[in-house]
Amino acid sequence: MSDLLNTMASSVSGMSAQSARLRLASENIANADTPGYRRKLVPFEQIVSGTGAVRTGDVHLDSTSLERVYEPSHPMAGEDGYYESSNVNLMIEIADAREAQRSYEANLRMFDQARQMTSSLLELLRR
Repeated sequence: MSDLLNTMASSVSGMSAQSARLRLASENIANADTPGYRRKLVPFEQIVSGTGAVRTGDVHLDSTSLERVYEPSHPMAGEDGYYESSNVNLMIEIADAREAQRSYEANLRMFDQARQMTSSLLELLRR
């Protein structure tokens, strides 16, 4: 029974982590055109409990250099006519969002399967 509960706990932690990842991908997409915006990333860390559960680490900013754009009429342009755009690549963010969504769905299916197995086990024990 504890293995099923560990599986459910692992699935819940995975769903929580993928939810955070999807939220950050959404923020990055929303700010893709914001000058000076740096892409946010979140690492996953395994919880040392033997269950395979994960948690999110601290959110950090991508250290990739910001793209310099020449547009002298832009309000943030310097004397040389350049301003720093964001370092968000929409293709990467969309791919990350799709991967996070599919990972979330896989964890949800695993949780549902463990829930059904637990329910069946309890039904057998009642007989």
